[in-house]
Amino acid sequence: MPTTNAPAHDRSEIHRVLVVTDAAMPSPSLRQAIRQRAESHDALFRLVVLNPARAEVHLLHPERHDRAAEAERVLRAALPTLEEDAGGPIIGSVSVRHDPMDAIEETVYDEPVDEIIIDVPDHRISTFLHQDLEHRLGHLRIPVHAIRHGSGP
Repeated sequence: MPTTNAPAHDRSEIHRVLVVTDAAMPSPSLRQAIRQRAESHDALFRLVVLNPARAEVHLLHPERHDRAAEAERVLRAALPTLEEDAGGPIIGSVSVRHDPMDAIEETVYDEPVDEIIIDVPDHRISTFLHQDLEHRLGHLRIPVHAIRHGSGP
Protein backbone atom coordinates (compact mmCIF):
# COMPACT_ATOMS: atom_id res chain seq x y z
CA MET A 1 0.00 0.00 0.00
CA PRO A 2 1.57 3.32 -1.09
CA THR A 3 2.02 6.06 1.47
CA THR A 4 1.78 9.78 0.89
CA ASN A 5 3.44 12.59 2.73
CA ALA A 6 0.52 14.99 2.65
CA PRO A 7 1.14 18.42 4.19
CA ALA A 8 -0.24 18.96 7.68
CA HIS A 9 -2.79 21.47 6.38
CA ASP A 10 -3.99 20.28 3.00
CA ARG A 11 -5.86 23.04 1.11
CA SER A 12 -8.99 20.89 1.10
CA GLU A 13 -9.01 20.94 4.93
CA ILE A 14 -9.17 24.72 5.21
CA HIS A 15 -12.62 25.98 6.19
CA ARG A 16 -13.30 29.26 4.33
CA VAL A 17 -15.75 31.43 6.24
CA LEU A 18 -17.48 34.48 4.79
CA VAL A 19 -18.56 36.85 7.56
CA VAL A 20 -21.08 39.55 6.65
CA THR A 21 -22.08 42.28 9.10
CA ASP A 22 -23.94 45.59 9.19
CA ALA A 23 -21.39 47.10 11.57
CA ALA A 24 -17.70 47.80 11.08
CA MET A 25 -17.15 47.35 14.82
CA PRO A 26 -17.71 43.64 15.55
CA SER A 27 -20.31 42.59 18.10
CA PRO A 28 -19.29 40.30 20.98
CA SER A 29 -21.47 37.58 19.42
CA LEU A 30 -19.60 37.84 16.12
CA ARG A 31 -16.23 37.70 17.88
CA GLN A 32 -17.38 34.57 19.72
CA ALA A 33 -18.52 32.93 16.45
CA ILE A 34 -15.13 33.65 14.87
CA ARG A 35 -13.29 32.22 17.90
CA GLN A 36 -15.43 29.08 17.78
CA ARG A 37 -14.71 28.51 14.07
CA ALA A 38 -11.00 29.11 14.60
CA GLU A 39 -10.93 26.61 17.48
CA SER A 40 -12.80 23.90 15.58
CA HIS A 41 -11.35 24.34 12.06
CA ASP A 42 -8.25 25.41 10.23
CA ALA A 43 -10.19 28.47 9.06
CA LEU A 44 -9.68 31.42 6.75
CA PHE A 45 -11.98 34.39 7.27
CA ARG A 46 -13.28 36.94 4.77
CA LEU A 47 -15.16 39.80 6.50
CA VAL A 48 -17.50 41.98 4.44
CA VAL A 49 -19.09 45.03 6.05
CA LEU A 50 -22.23 46.23 4.27
CA ASN A 51 -22.15 49.83 3.09
CA PRO A 52 -23.64 51.93 5.91
CA ALA A 53 -25.22 54.47 3.53
CA ARG A 54 -28.99 54.33 3.23
CA ALA A 55 -30.27 51.80 0.70
CA GLU A 56 -31.95 54.47 -1.42
CA VAL A 57 -28.68 56.40 -1.91
CA HIS A 58 -27.38 55.91 -5.45
CA LEU A 59 -24.06 54.05 -5.83
CA LEU A 60 -22.35 57.22 -7.12
CA HIS A 61 -23.74 59.56 -4.45
CA PRO A 62 -20.99 61.14 -2.26
CA GLU A 63 -22.74 60.02 0.96
CA ARG A 64 -22.26 56.38 -0.01
CA HIS A 65 -18.52 56.89 -0.46
CA ASP A 66 -18.11 59.03 2.68
CA ARG A 67 -19.95 56.49 4.85
CA ALA A 68 -17.95 53.63 3.31
CA ALA A 69 -14.67 55.44 4.01
CA GLU A 70 -15.72 55.99 7.63
CA ALA A 71 -16.66 52.30 7.99
CA GLU A 72 -13.31 51.33 6.44
CA ARG A 73 -11.44 53.31 9.14
CA VAL A 74 -13.43 51.58 11.91
CA LEU A 75 -12.86 48.18 10.28
CA ARG A 76 -9.09 48.73 10.06
CA ALA A 77 -9.04 49.59 13.76
CA ALA A 78 -11.07 46.45 14.61
CA LEU A 79 -9.10 43.99 12.46
CA PRO A 80 -6.25 43.34 14.93
CA THR A 81 -8.74 42.22 17.59
CA LEU A 82 -10.62 40.05 15.10
CA GLU A 83 -7.36 38.54 13.85
CA GLU A 84 -6.49 37.65 17.44
CA ASP A 85 -9.90 35.93 17.74
CA ALA A 86 -9.30 34.11 14.43
CA GLY A 87 -5.75 33.11 15.25
CA GLY A 88 -4.51 34.61 11.98
CA PRO A 89 -5.08 37.20 9.28
CA ILE A 90 -8.57 38.22 8.19
CA ILE A 91 -9.35 39.78 4.84
CA GLY A 92 -11.74 42.64 5.53
CA SER A 93 -13.51 45.13 3.30
CA VAL A 94 -16.51 47.44 3.14
CA SER A 95 -18.87 46.52 0.33
CA VAL A 96 -20.28 49.07 -2.08
CA ARG A 97 -23.51 47.11 -1.57
CA HIS A 98 -26.00 47.88 1.17
CA ASP A 99 -28.11 44.77 0.58
CA PRO A 100 -26.65 41.68 2.26
CA MET A 101 -27.93 39.34 -0.45
CA ASP A 102 -26.07 41.30 -3.14
CA ALA A 103 -22.86 41.49 -1.10
CA ILE A 104 -22.92 37.77 -0.30
CA GLU A 105 -23.66 36.62 -3.84
CA GLU A 106 -20.99 38.94 -5.24
CA THR A 107 -18.38 37.52 -2.84
CA VAL A 108 -19.39 33.87 -3.25
CA TYR A 109 -19.14 34.13 -7.02
CA ASP A 110 -15.64 35.63 -6.73
CA GLU A 111 -14.10 33.20 -4.21
CA PRO A 112 -14.74 29.80 -2.60
CA VAL A 113 -16.77 29.80 0.62
CA ASP A 114 -17.57 26.85 2.93
CA GLU A 115 -19.76 28.71 5.44
CA ILE A 116 -21.47 32.08 5.79
CA ILE A 117 -21.88 33.89 9.10
CA ILE A 118 -24.29 36.82 9.09
CA ASP A 119 -24.23 39.29 11.99
CA VAL A 120 -27.58 41.05 11.80
CA PRO A 121 -28.70 43.50 14.50
CA ASP A 122 -32.08 42.53 15.88
CA HIS A 123 -34.09 45.72 15.43
CA ARG A 124 -37.31 46.33 13.56
CA ILE A 125 -36.00 47.83 10.29
CA SER A 126 -33.07 45.43 10.00
CA THR A 127 -35.28 42.45 10.81
CA PHE A 128 -37.64 43.52 8.03
CA LEU A 129 -34.83 44.06 5.52
CA HIS A 130 -33.05 40.79 6.35
CA GLN A 131 -36.17 38.71 6.83
CA ASP A 132 -35.70 35.15 5.62
CA LEU A 133 -32.16 35.86 4.42
CA GLU A 134 -30.93 32.39 5.42
CA HIS A 135 -33.68 30.79 3.33
CA ARG A 136 -33.02 33.08 0.35
CA LEU A 137 -29.33 32.07 0.47
CA GLY A 138 -30.29 28.39 0.24
CA HIS A 139 -29.69 28.31 -3.52
CA LEU A 140 -25.96 28.73 -2.81
CA ARG A 141 -25.90 25.39 -0.95
CA ILE A 142 -23.56 26.82 1.69
CA PRO A 143 -24.31 26.51 5.42
CA VAL A 144 -25.50 29.83 6.86
CA HIS A 145 -25.28 30.81 10.53
CA ALA A 146 -27.16 33.98 11.51
CA ILE A 147 -26.21 35.79 14.69
CA ARG A 148 -29.21 37.44 16.27
CA HIS A 149 -28.76 39.89 19.10
CA GLY A 150 -30.73 42.63 20.73
CA SER A 151 -33.13 43.11 23.58
CA GLY A 152 -35.56 40.38 22.47
CA PRO A 153 -35.31 36.61 23.09
